[in-house]
Amino acid sequence: MSRRGVTWQGTHGPNDEVMPYSDDETDDELDETSESEAEEEPEVPRPPVVPRPGDINWRVKANDRAYHQLPEFQRKVFMCIKKSKYSGNGIKTYKYNVLTFIPLNLYEQFKRAANLYFLALLILQIIPDISTLPWYTTLIPLVVVLGITAIKDLVDDLARHRMDKEINNRKSEVLLDGRFQPSKWMNIQVGDVVRLKKNDFIPADILLLSSSNPNSLCYVETAELDGETNLKFKLGLRVTDERLQEERQLAEFNALIECEEPNNRLDKFTGVMRWNGDRYPLELDNMLLRGCKIRNTEECHGLVIFAGADTKIMRNGGKTRFKRTKIDELMNYMVYTIFALLILVAAGLAIGHTFWYKDIGSKAWYLYDGKDQDASYRGFLSFWGYIIVLNTMVPISLYVSVEVIRLGQSKFINWDLQMYFPEKDTAAKARTTTLNEQLGQIQYIFSDKTGTLTQNVMQFKKCTIGGRNYGDPTTAEGVSLDRGRPVDWSWNRYADKKFQFMDNLLVANIRSQKDKDALEFFKLLSLCHTVMVDNKDGDLVYQAASPDEGALVTAARNLGFVFLSRTQDTITINEMGREATYDMLALLDFNSDRKRMSIVLRFPDGRIRLYCKGADTVIYERLSPNSRHKESTQNSLDNFANETLRTLCLCYKDISASEFAAWSRRHKEAQVNMEDRDAALDQVYEEIEKDLMLIGATAIEDKLQDGVPETIAKLAKADIKIWVLTGDKKETAENIGYSCSLLTDDMQIHYGEDVNEKLGMRQANRRNQAAPNLTRGKKKPAEPFFTEPGKNALIITGGWLNEILYEKKKKRRRLRLRRLGKRSPPSNPQDGQPMDDLEKEMRQIDFVDMACECEAVICCRVTPKQKANVVSLVKKYKKAVTLSIGDGANDVNMIKTADIGVGISGQEGMQAVMSSDYAFAQFRYLERLLLVHGRWSYIRMCKFLRFFFFKNFAFTLIHFWFSFFSGYSSQVAYEDWFITLYNLAYSSLPVLLVGLLDQDVNDRLSLKFPQLYLPGQKGKLFNFKNFFISLFHGIFVSLIIFFIPYGAFLQTMGQDGEAPSDYQSFAVVTASSLIFTVNLQISLDTSYWTFVNCFAVLGSIAIYFGIMFDIHSAGIHVIFPSMFTFTGAASNALRQPYLWLTIVLTVGISLLPVICIQFLYKSIYPSVGDKVQRNRKKYEMELEEDAKKKPTPFQRGRRSRRSAYAFSHSQGYADLISSGRSIRRRPPIRGGPQDSIREFPQREAENI
Repeated sequence: MSRRGVTWQGTHGPNDEVMPYSDDETDDELDETSESEAEEEPEVPRPPVVPRPGDINWRVKANDRAYHQLPEFQRKVFMCIKKSKYSGNGIKTYKYNVLTFIPLNLYEQFKRAANLYFLALLILQIIPDISTLPWYTTLIPLVVVLGITAIKDLVDDLARHRMDKEINNRKSEVLLDGRFQPSKWMNIQVGDVVRLKKNDFIPADILLLSSSNPNSLCYVETAELDGETNLKFKLGLRVTDERLQEERQLAEFNALIECEEPNNRLDKFTGVMRWNGDRYPLELDNMLLRGCKIRNTEECHGLVIFAGADTKIMRNGGKTRFKRTKIDELMNYMVYTIFALLILVAAGLAIGHTFWYKDIGSKAWYLYDGKDQDASYRGFLSFWGYIIVLNTMVPISLYVSVEVIRLGQSKFINWDLQMYFPEKDTAAKARTTTLNEQLGQIQYIFSDKTGTLTQNVMQFKKCTIGGRNYGDPTTAEGVSLDRGRPVDWSWNRYADKKFQFMDNLLVANIRSQKDKDALEFFKLLSLCHTVMVDNKDGDLVYQAASPDEGALVTAARNLGFVFLSRTQDTITINEMGREATYDMLALLDFNSDRKRMSIVLRFPDGRIRLYCKGADTVIYERLSPNSRHKESTQNSLDNFANETLRTLCLCYKDISASEFAAWSRRHKEAQVNMEDRDAALDQVYEEIEKDLMLIGATAIEDKLQDGVPETIAKLAKADIKIWVLTGDKKETAENIGYSCSLLTDDMQIHYGEDVNEKLGMRQANRRNQAAPNLTRGKKKPAEPFFTEPGKNALIITGGWLNEILYEKKKKRRRLRLRRLGKRSPPSNPQDGQPMDDLEKEMRQIDFVDMACECEAVICCRVTPKQKANVVSLVKKYKKAVTLSIGDGANDVNMIKTADIGVGISGQEGMQAVMSSDYAFAQFRYLERLLLVHGRWSYIRMCKFLRFFFFKNFAFTLIHFWFSFFSGYSSQVAYEDWFITLYNLAYSSLPVLLVGLLDQDVNDRLSLKFPQLYLPGQKGKLFNFKNFFISLFHGIFVSLIIFFIPYGAFLQTMGQDGEAPSDYQSFAVVTASSLIFTVNLQISLDTSYWTFVNCFAVLGSIAIYFGIMFDIHSAGIHVIFPSMFTFTGAASNALRQPYLWLTIVLTVGISLLPVICIQFLYKSIYPSVGDKVQRNRKKYEMELEEDAKKKPTPFQRGRRSRRSAYAFSHSQGYADLISSGRSIRRRPPIRGGPQDSIREFPQREAENI
């Protein structure tokens, strides 16, 4: 449905086939688009228009480095320091260098609130009057935390340094001092002449001057830019091709290039070359862009126009954003909450100490400490003392543990063999360690198409010839097989051995030469195309403008019709062993409006015939009434569309010599038409492309990557919405949407014009209701856009996206007002403009709401910046966690904008991978990354944080209860060494292992039940509710651990007649109860037991008792009497059975309510995970049975009819072929005028 729609205001909508670049459009371009609008305006007296200086401010002088350092090209960098506005060619993605690492890293780390908090604590502990704990108890952990984080940052940055160094140190040949010398990329400068050879990467944005190919033709592969591996061609100017072949000529080259400023537009370049008094126009066809690769061209020369950060590939990269997870943000808010709680508690206890000292402390002679301080001052000191004592509510070890867990989870992703792609020897790679748990919360995925969902490989699968279908597995006798064997191509010496075809009957028919339709079918495929051929060591290598054409010509080659060579006027093929040359009389190229291409040939016997191939929708309109097999071919096309194959109809027409002569005259007249040449040519083409005879149709598979439909279906069950953002044309994107099951037959598809109309109506209604709404306090919830039942999908082009979001209208309006010399007045509600920024924002919200109501969204013909804008709109207005996945430089901006960026590393392009957070080789691995690693990481991190907060609340709040019995004097309830080692050795390992290894169900069940992913999306496992549950759980446990031993110690006598109810024995009992409780509690919360977990729990308890008996021994007290004061306390207390009974009772009462609540909750309100765990063995048996069954091939049933024609989304090589530029040999003498060679119709004369 590539139609030019009409907007709801009545103006014409954008062209669906054009890729908009409104973000970087120049005023001149907008001026052209605004002329029609200006004509519609009423005539008003206008002030004389002062001509503006041109937008061409970029000047490059060939072979003159000093020119670019002139003062006029300097810009201010800092204060009075200036540097050239021309960037060097070195790139820098690293953050630190030797001098800035320590200060900059410390600055970044102290931006984290917790680190600043611990630094403040350290300063407080140095003050003697306040300090209740030794200063080193905070200094050592803080240094360890900062050191570990700094080392991690350093390792990450060293990897960036290595990558930058590798790229910057690549070698190219640069013309210096009159000869070509090897030079590093980083030393190349604007204005340098460089020499590139076959398979070299292009180091900068370069103007092509000459090449070893005829007419300075140069082939480039753009995999780095867009992930596509088919070749594009570039052309040098005729004048540079003639005069700049030798090293001496290049050294004398002194042209001045004037062109546009650096920008991110990959589709356009405008400039002028001034040389020897003449001016020559420059366009994108003359430019070689950085990141592309030279192919099939032995040598070429070019002039550097943009370098380094100014190149288009770098301009499309977008800003590198610091990404943080939602859990990180929650943790920060929770830390602030704890700070507030800590200050309140410390203030309350300080007030208590003030009153206690006034009433009791000052009157008790045995409490006199020799300091004459009043009660208020003592209360003030007590406040800071309690800030230090209670600081373990936010232990510094929390952040170290989080970093360790994230590092471990990243390693598990790197080590996952099920995400390893052996064909490319590529393993999955977590390129960041800070976002793993965010993978378990993804709500929207934004995917590129080419190279991400598809392999960008076209394969000839089926065809219908004369009403008969071919392509299914059959024998040579025509017997259908369930599993066929590939055709043996040994009879054809030209065959491409990689081509696989299963239908032996078709091959037998062709070899017998009995089926004339089949022979004509493949003859057409070998002749009607714009493919170019290169003969390398006796092997034919085809260069096609699109992979579709390459697949068709390769199919004809294998089936006996081999395209051998072409000149400007002839095509030579091998027909079943006989070589034949056909005169090419006319080549009518494909474009997006015609949806077909034709060729007019004179056969060796003198006959003239037109061959045509194109979309069924345009071919059927032009068929002769006498054409046969229409119905059967139509049915076959329906079946091919059911299988999501891309189809082309093939037909022919015999033309008499007189008819062709008359048409040829009209054709030549149209070619030289100066006004609207394209429309004139289309009209002439229409005259001859009629009364066609149908031969059949081809069916090509745009090969999806393995497992794409299944992955998308699985992610949809996990309530993850997938949007496809691509630069491809609408028909191609829609076809792939059906292929990968993103679009289905039961969906109602809405296009740009429908969307614009609905949004316009909503906007008009809002304007009409604006006055009454001013008085209304509450905002009414928005009504849904789609009220009819059923599924909806949205397919929108980049042009419509700009129209809907007011991007282009805004610039056109600004330009028109500037021409009129006016300020921007308030918009008229009827002119389709936003009245203010609020209305523009509401329009964006409406668009996002509408898109989110749809099951699938496909944005086609969108620019890299538009891709990023779509992602940021969803992030901004839906507050959703987003993931972008792509494989080319045009996806980098989108990857950087999303919360998680994933790069596909299977293709040659590595720009996306370098900017990504995670990288792997196939789209299907995304399912495992999210549903297994992401979900596990989220569950583990949430469980870790909940338990960590709980165990520290339980540990710290015992000081609070103890303060009521110690005169609020900041006295600690435990021994100092227990406080130091609690989070370090006694309770850290079990919870750390839960954060690293725990899993509720295994990976296979995680994939079988995608619904398990839903709690992560909704943030159910860690939020403020869970935080306060952990807080109250900690309060409850601390109450039990303090008051049961306190009650047991009242008026107690030991077996030996000694009273164990002293402070030190009490500290030992409460500490022992706490260690048993927290370690057993984490055991109850562990879902996945391994030997390591068991060892950690038992080992932590054993370590506690081992260390406690050591530091309570008499020997260590003798060595350090002031540091170890609990001499014999442990051995004295723990030999009393009464105290062991107290510990058992305390631990039992602490754990029993938790066990009961968990049992009741899992019995009455089981989650999906609980149900799966309960029936785990049953489901695992089902999985084993499913694995034994033969998987059914993916097929999509379809009742409706749609066109799925196969053609490149860009124009072919017809102009290049018919101009003779790719074929003609060079004249021996250079510098003279060229022979009469027809130029591209759309190109201006090169000499202005």
